[in-house]
Amino acid sequence: MPFCIYLMYNNGIVTGLVSYFFMIPLFNHLSQKDKKRAIEDLIHDSTPRLSFFALVILSVLMATFGLLIDNASVIIGSMLIAPILSPILSLAMGIVMSDTMLVVRSGMTLVKSLALGVVLATLATLFVSTESRVIGTEIMSRTHPSLIFFAIAFIAGFAAAFARVNPDLSETLPGIAISVALIPPVGVMGIGVALLNWSMISGAAMLFAVNVVGIIFASMLVFSMMDLYINRDVAVRAAKAEDRALAKEKSVS
Repeated sequence: MPFCIYLMYNNGIVTGLVSYFFMIPLFNHLSQKDKKRAIEDLIHDSTPRLSFFALVILSVLMATFGLLIDNASVIIGSMLIAPILSPILSLAMGIVMSDTMLVVRSGMTLVKSLALGVVLATLATLFVSTESRVIGTEIMSRTHPSLIFFAIAFIAGFAAAFARVNPDLSETLPGIAISVALIPPVGVMGIGVALLNWSMISGAAMLFAVNVVGIIFASMLVFSMMDLYINRDVAVRAAKAEDRALAKEKSVS
């Protein structure tokens, strides 16, 4: 295919250049089986089960206590068990597939996780004695979002989306989760609510939003380059199967 025609088929000069020179070999080696498995796994991991919210609770509490004692190691530990990267990637996949149901499903899981996290972080802060609270660098560094945070989130989102679809790269996901740091801003929001500190709340909320938007944009690019939109029927079937399983679990409990 002539180069100029290739550019037109790829919706713009920048996308065409990137695709023509190195993105096609990077993404086209994936089999349909790998893509199907990745879609099903991502939808499974973003399903709002009790186990999902249990990990949200544990990660938020760990992050909040780590923030209050200004301990980076504890905060890093909270990022490793946080599950909310999955619904963000699932939301991006739904946008690429033009699947309203998947977008709403993933968005609701993310909103519920955020609300639960802020409430828990607030209660945890109120539970800790005033003398034990340290408004240190770990908290303050998450109240001043900037363009560099968006760049980090974009790179992490690109890496996360790429690793989710490539079966040989799943071991890199914990490191990616640490780099994007979704849970600490949620903890800072809750701390801000407990302390009635509006600037802390707004700064942390803005950082969380910047991280989410950066991840969504990057993962949309990756999923588009991987042509996941042609597997929309796989996503629809997987989501319905997971929702039926979730309804069955609720009825049993």
